[in-house]
Amino acid sequence: MLLAIDVGNTNIVLGVFDGTRLTQSWRLATLRERTADELGILVTHLFANRSVPLDRVGGIILSSVVPPLTRTMEEMAERYFGHIPLTVDPATNTGMPVLYSPPSDVGADRVVNGVAAYEAYGRKTQSPVIVVDFGTATTFDAISAAGEYLGGVICPGIGISADALFQRAARLPRVDVRKPPTVIGDTTVTSMQSGLFFGYVAMVDGIVTRMRAELDRGKRSACIATGGMADIIASETTVIEEGFDLSLPGRR
Repeated sequence: MLLAIDVGNTNIVLGVFDGTRLTQSWRLATLRERTADELGILVTHLFANRSVPLDRVGGIILSSVVPPLTRTMEEMAERYFGHIPLTVDPATNTGMPVLYSPPSDVGADRVVNGVAAYEAYGRKTQSPVIVVDFGTATTFDAISAAGEYLGGVICPGIGISADALFQRAARLPRVDVRKPPTVIGDTTVTSMQSGLFFGYVAMVDGIVTRMRAELDRGKRSACIATGGMADIIASETTVIEEGFDLSLPGRR
């Protein structure tokens, strides 16, 4: 089995793969002050809770955009699983050419998304692929028909936007991000939810349409969604064809 670890700014997501099948997954809060032992105890308890023997793990791959936790995770993997993880380096070990300047500036999560999306949707058809990742930031990544990481777009995540409204406008409350019953809100809460929800839907449709116009054979490009907010936004867009939620084993 393969243990895949994605250390993001908001969540740490762990997935156990048996071959190509995702059998277990967990989502933890990203706390930069955690030690290798704290993480090791937490992760081994998660394995025990699902009756997954630690010795079934034959390898570990680590993607991290939180530098203080990268080495901590590596130490946890070595100490509790007995494996030195393959830590993703966008510039050297993903197998995907990165046409970004400099390549080391690309987040490991963005290139990993690109590799997975291209293998699933682009390679057989030799078509470009666009990945929209709804995380702490909302990122758009373009992969060429030849399997090259071209670049993309970085926007504030929907959670950041909701927090900014609450913090910067004294009379606006904190709201949950959800689809309101109508675009025209009849309360302050539904008006804010409409702006956040439908604003992001329109943003995704607009940016992906413009990216397709710039890509060679862009009209044929698949658009894939991932990230913690994908389920909320993706189904309402006109451009996203499929979404992945790694927090639900086997779901896509």
